[in-house]
Amino acid sequence: MKHILAAIVTILALGAMFMIYQSDREVNKVGEISKMIAKSEIKVHLDNTAPVQEESAASREASKADLEKEQEKKKKELDEKLQALKNKAGNVAAFKVSPLYKQKCSSCHGVNGGGIIGPKLRGLSAETVYKDLGDFKSGVRKNYVMYGLLSKMNDGQLKELADEIGTFEQKYKAQQ
Repeated sequence: MKHILAAIVTILALGAMFMIYQSDREVNKVGEISKMIAKSEIKVHLDNTAPVQEESAASREASKADLEKEQEKKKKELDEKLQALKNKAGNVAAFKVSPLYKQKCSSCHGVNGGGIIGPKLRGLSAETVYKDLGDFKSGVRKNYVMYGLLSKMNDGQLKELADEIGTFEQKYKAQQ
């Protein structure tokens, strides 16, 4: 029964990792879109087709200022929409993590260790994390998801994960 449950949990974890991968791709698309927007920024000049008497210099300056305000307003709206899209994507690229962490941990604990369905890891020491990982792997602490994810990992990989997670607090503070 434990093996069936572990297999189901592993499948669910793989599904969650696939969803993280998909949202990571969406974030990359957002980045590409913002680059394209920056490259294609166009200043709009309105031409009046009807004959107009000669405008004064002050009138032209006021018209130019109004146009610039309108462009700035539209740019701000676009930036807000782009930020909303990034936030909706979960800001998966919060800071750089290893492929091992992304594969094994991020679907439950979040890409920056802030916790999703699993507890928050940010702020834990590498030693604490290493001990906890060892306890889950050996069965001292019971959690079928963790056991399923850690059972085939060696001590070097556990140490690598623990060391990386131990740096999350500094990375997070540096990002702020």
